[in-house]
Order: sequence, then structure tokens, then C-alpha cells
Amino acid sequence: MKYRRPNQFTVSILLVLLSACSQPLTLEQQIISTIRIMEEKIEAGDRRPFMKHIAADFTAQNGTMNREQVRALMIMQLNRYKRLQAQLFPIRVSSTGDDSAKAVFRALVTGGPGWIPESGQIYEFETHWTLTDGEWLLQNTNWNPDPFDQAL
Repeated sequence: MKYRRPNQFTVSILLVLLSACSQPLTLEQQIISTIRIMEEKIEAGDRRPFMKHIAADFTAQNGTMNREQVRALMIMQLNRYKRLQAQLFPIRVSSTGDDSAKAVFRALVTGGPGWIPESGQIYEFETHWTLTDGEWLLQNTNWNPDPFDQAL
């Protein structure tokens, strides 16, 4: 088989495609990507990779919980339910400063011993993020249960 040298048009198309792939992610894309990674890790029961995205001085529930308390809550839930899943509804992200952002979303969280969940709840989340050493870290969050009739 004889090697054919690519023509200039093909090379140009490849360069355009490569440059399009290397565009930096928007603020919204970065935050949503981090939230999705955290969702994937918690569903897989990978608590350490999940906690990697939480700031050292993290607080939750209006300052009544710290990072270690949220870690303990997560371990308790993972031990209680063999299968923990979340269905995230549209995530709305807004900038709150140069290195900070806010993301608000609803999530249907279900858990159970097998494939069919035995319990579930819809929560409204408000999350605050800070950019630290090039990574978005969860700085603060509050969540409240949403009654099913209001959520639908």
C-alpha cells in the first residue's frame, strides 16, 4: 500500500477542528462539569474523589455544617443505601466575582438496596464555588426538600 500525503485542504480542516476542540470551557461549562463529576463519584460510592471537589473551609446549611460533618453525612447515606442516585434538573450558573460563582439546581435523590429505589426526595440546591489553583471547589451549599407537588 502506498502512503498518500494529505492535501492542504485536509490539513486545514484538521487544524480548524483541533483548534475548535481546544477552546476553553465557559464558566457555566466548568461548574456543570464539576457538579457532574461529583454526581458520578457519589453514585459510584467514591467518597474520596467526591470530597476532592469540596473546599477545606466548606460550610453547609447556613454555616451549621462543616466539611467533616458533610463527609460523615455522605458516608452514612452510602452505608444506608447500596445504590444512591441523583437526577439533576437544569443547572443555572452565574458569576459572583472574578473567582467565584453560584449554581442553583434541583435534584431527585433516590436510594435503595438494589436497582429499584425504596425512597426518594427532590431537593433544591444553592451552591457557591471558588476557583482555587485552577480548580472549582464547592465553598458553600444549602439544600431544602421540595414537596413533589411543587417540584413538578
